[in-house]
Amino acid sequence: MARIYHRYRLVLDYARGVEVFEAACGSGISLGYLAGVARRVVGGDIDVVNISAARDARRTLTADIREKVDIVRLDAHHLSFSPGSFDLVLLFEAVYYLKAPWLFVTEAARVLRDGGTLIVGTVNKDWPDFHPSPYTHYYPSVPDLYRLLRASFASVAIYGAFPSRPEGVRQSAISMLKRVAVRFDLIPGSLKARSYLKRLFLGPLADLPGQITEGMADYDPPRPLPADRIDTVHKILYAVARK
Repeated sequence: MARIYHRYRLVLDYARGVEVFEAACGSGISLGYLAGVARRVVGGDIDVVNISAARDARRTLTADIREKVDIVRLDAHHLSFSPGSFDLVLLFEAVYYLKAPWLFVTEAARVLRDGGTLIVGTVNKDWPDFHPSPYTHYYPSVPDLYRLLRASFASVAIYGAFPSRPEGVRQSAISMLKRVAVRFDLIPGSLKARSYLKRLFLGPLADLPGQITEGMADYDPPRPLPADRIDTVHKILYAVARK
């Protein structure tokens, strides 16, 4: 919950008074929150189940917010919008699912207006406790992410969030077990099996709310990172690219 809230709290000021497109919007958990400050918000996803969930979430919004939100089904490799349609494009925790992420980046640059911004968030593959998810293709390091975006954007800044910290003997032991499991490919690919392991090691899991709300978690602004070296401290990376 803290990580989901963090990414949208980060972009809130970028979204004020502008037109926003979020690729891979999932269940639409962010759309009402962003529409509270944006002029217009469009959420897009390739998965029909996600699109259905996002449309259901839209129906729960108040009328004034709902009229500013649109949901479309699309492939992030080929955005079905005219050039210069948006001021802000977002892609959170999805770049690694794209077979050709550079196609999305060039498409994002195309649909952004001059001076527009693309913000990408991803788990940091160089964080010591990282493990890949099923069905993924590409996890960028800090330099990888910078190069990916710099090819289509005038400026790119990289940030890190959620620094790793010692959390006591129990958490250190869990971290060590996780690293061993990753090294020997023992983490199951099934999300159901992973959920069971999380309950076993971390305790009961809580359901996420249907929509992001202000203050639902703490917010610590991300820290600027050098773009030319890997980072092993932060769990999450953000890139802010300006056209």
